[in-house]
Amino acid sequence: MTSQRHTHDALLDATRECVLEVGVRRTTLTDVAKRAGVSRMTLYRRYPDVDHLVRALMTREFAALLEQVEQAARRGNAREQLVTRAVEAIKALSGNPLMQRVLQLDAELMLPYLTERLGSTQRLVEQFLVGQIEAGHLDGSIRFGDAKTQARVVLLTTQSMVLSTKPATSGLDFTSLLDELAKQLDGALRP
Repeated sequence: MTSQRHTHDALLDATRECVLEVGVRRTTLTDVAKRAGVSRMTLYRRYPDVDHLVRALMTREFAALLEQVEQAARRGNAREQLVTRAVEAIKALSGNPLMQRVLQLDAELMLPYLTERLGSTQRLVEQFLVGQIEAGHLDGSIRFGDAKTQARVVLLTTQSMVLSTKPATSGLDFTSLLDELAKQLDGALRP
């Protein structure tokens, strides 16, 4: 199992290097296999195409980021923690080299996740938000409502900030925008 885990991580690490270097569209399974030091057949057995490989990479990257963000805010009530974590997640994603490279070179690949369906990473974030909102219902810091609906609104609001960082900051200070977003989230969730 350890060697399988090592190989899995090596494949995703190699994919990350390729995407950072040439973008998603120019990343090939052959290049990933070479970088990871595995045969193409080993890679093909695990991932049928680059799309599946990149999705696995993004899920891993953002699960780790969520873990970091979760550790960032441990003080305050559930609403205060959620708002702090949302702002910290936006900061982290806006500064994440992988996310920035995808937006720079392959932004159109994000379109299906904005117009057609939620991806596994978005569902992971939404699940995290539902837990935070339910905790806020319990401690009385978040107004009562359907936690899944409230989580979806928070997800869509924060997602737009991540994907629109460049135009959003045109002529404005990013920190000021994040402060305003924090006030809006706090006000919308407050009982």
